[in-house]
Amino acid sequence: MEVRSNPAAGNSFDHRRPPAVPSKQQLPAPHSVDTSAVSQRLQKELMALMMSGGDLGVSAFPDGESIFTWIGTVEGGKGTLYEGLSYKLSLHFPLEYPFKPPQVKFETICFHPNVDQFGNICLDILQDKWSSAYDCRTILLSIQSLLEEPNLESPLNSYAAALWNDKEDYRRMVHKQYFSGEAHES
Repeated sequence: MEVRSNPAAGNSFDHRRPPAVPSKQQLPAPHSVDTSAVSQRLQKELMALMMSGGDLGVSAFPDGESIFTWIGTVEGGKGTLYEGLSYKLSLHFPLEYPFKPPQVKFETICFHPNVDQFGNICLDILQDKWSSAYDCRTILLSIQSLLEEPNLESPLNSYAAALWNDKEDYRRMVHKQYFSGEAHES
């Protein structure tokens, strides 16, 4: 006896053929990212930073061809232990930016309670307090502010944290580290 499908039945099933499996190409990526939207946002941030950042002692520009990798500069604020010093930073923006924070690292050696020997920074807005409302300018200004107002409860450099209250010795160490080497060895 031959089984034939009845098109009028509506939910016919042909046992001789396996069910159709959708092609993997038809499935959308689970977390697809619009890189052009991220690029546009970074270009807007770059323009805003170019218009106002230099006046504030911070600046940043793409490093080479990629809009996702920048080199930034933070100058020590007037009247601070870092006055007259200029620090180079690297910023790597993820494809999920601004929903995920960039990776920011000091490239110039920085003696500071919240900066380790590799240039990594312990700053809450770059970790668990990140908001998509922040931008490159906010990040750089926060780092500039961190230079004079460290979080001594969360030090990456315990020696710098212990020395913080002795301003003269601390200043000497800042200058010694700064002038001994211009860049971290990655």
